[in-house]
Amino acid sequence: MPDMPIPKPTPAASFNDQHRALVNDTFRELVQQAIDGGADPADLAQVYSEKGKPEFVVAYLLVTDLPDQEKRELLASAYETRAAQSEQWARDSEARYNRPFPLVHLEAQKDRANARNLRVGKAVRRESKAARRLGINITMSN
Repeated sequence: MPDMPIPKPTPAASFNDQHRALVNDTFRELVQQAIDGGADPADLAQVYSEKGKPEFVVAYLLVTDLPDQEKRELLASAYETRAAQSEQWARDSEARYNRPFPLVHLEAQKDRANARNLRVGKAVRRESKAARRLGINITMSN
C-alpha cells in the first residue's frame, strides 16, 4: 500500500476572518464615529461585553489590535452575560405573567453555545431568524 501523505491541518481562521460577516454597515459606521471621536475600541468592546451586547463587541473587536484569543474571550463573555440577562428576564416574566417564555430560554442556550464555540476557536452562529423577528435580544433596564 503506498504511503499517502498525511494532510496537514490548516490553521484556524483569524477572529476577523471568522466574524467580519456578522457586522453590518450600521455598526461599522458607529464604530468609525467612536474612533473618530477619540474612543479606544478595545475599551468600548469591554464596556459592551459587560453589558451583554455581542453585536457591538464584535464590531469594536474587528478594529482592535488585540490578540485573537483575547477577542474571543471578550466576545464569549458578552454572550454569557446576555444569556444570564435573558434567563433572568424570562424567570421574572414567568413569575409576573404566569406563563412560560421558552424562546427566551432557547436563545440563552444558543448564546452559551456561542461562548463555548468561541473559546475553542470556532466562529459564532448567527442569531436565528425567529429571534431577530421577535426581538429576543432583550434590553435590561435597571
